[in-house]
Amino acid sequence: MIGLEHYLTVATVLFGIGLWGMLTRRNILMVLLSIELILNAANLSLVAFSAHNGDLSGQAVVFFTMIVAAAEVTVGLSIVVLLYRNKETVDMDKVRDLKW
Repeated sequence: MIGLEHYLTVATVLFGIGLWGMLTRRNILMVLLSIELILNAANLSLVAFSAHNGDLSGQAVVFFTMIVAAAEVTVGLSIVVLLYRNKETVDMDKVRDLKW
């Protein structure tokens, strides 16, 4: 049977992959993807603890977190598209100064 420990192990692995990707990647899109992995790890932990305790409040928080994450992705991707149009790169080292 799948228990709380299994869900927390998967969440830990997701968080580790996201943290590693955020710290080592130079591509802005990959950094945004890594941040989403970290956010999904936190959401998985909230849902796991919510189900373990038999309370639905953690799942409600995850629902609103996913709405905020969707808005964040929309704004982040629009900023990346504008950066690419103006600088013709998405490498973070090349767009350190945001002077146009």
